[in-house]
Amino acid sequence: MKIAIGCDHGGISLKAEIVPLLQEMGHVVDDKGCYSTESVDYPDFAKAVCRQVQKGDCERGILICGTGVGMSMVANRFEGIRAGLCNELFTARMSREHNDANVLCLGARVIGFGLAAEIVRAWIGAEFAGGRHQRRIDMF
Repeated sequence: MKIAIGCDHGGISLKAEIVPLLQEMGHVVDDKGCYSTESVDYPDFAKAVCRQVQKGDCERGILICGTGVGMSMVANRFEGIRAGLCNELFTARMSREHNDANVLCLGARVIGFGLAAEIVRAWIGAEFAGGRHQRRIDMF
């Protein structure tokens, strides 16, 4: 799967650990930045990732900032983007199974790499259940 990833300065260290994890899992990563700890505006990176998913250039996206809240707020403004902010495994799995989330948002100042890695694995591994859940998504 091709996955777009982006972060702001608050998420750069977690992104640096997530990218190799995704590659080890066999995924192609499209890194949309940022690339330093210098202060940047998170909406720029959320937009870059969401556009890749919207266009179909990437199947899914991952966004990381300090809390994940800002990234999720920006991402969910894009038509066809269903972004979920996940801080634990159950929500990560359910965001895929019930909501067909195509963007995962993480808070680097909220969770550490160990939990983030498990969330990413759960989110990527979960499949959309369809059925009644598709009907609800169609209502967006």
